[in-house]
Amino acid sequence: QVELVESGGGLVQAGGSLRLSCAASGGIFSIQPVNWYRQAPGKQRELVATMTVRGSTNYADSVKGRFTISRDNSKNTVYLQMNTLKPEDTAVYRCNVPWGKGYWGQGTQVTVSS
Repeated sequence: QVELVESGGGLVQAGGSLRLSCAASGGIFSIQPVNWYRQAPGKQRELVATMTVRGSTNYADSVKGRFTISRDNSKNTVYLQMNTLKPEDTAVYRCNVPWGKGYWGQGTQVTVSS
């Protein structure tokens, strides 16, 4: 069983930054890829960023150049650095490991005010 716990969300003004963390209960990130998703009210869930086991990354066009996914295997933690935030980035952000049935964190709310 894998447990994922996100933190770091909050309220920030447009143009500001936040860093989200996703802590795992074990060393899952060194053997499985990890995704960050977000979902705003009334909208479909959106894949924001992905990191493979080898460290390759991929981003949604909407966040490319502003968000950075990174990983610290020694801490079993994945991060999402979010810069130049926009009101449209407001959503619940969740990390996901697409292994077996799939594992999800509980989510952390990010609210960007204009």
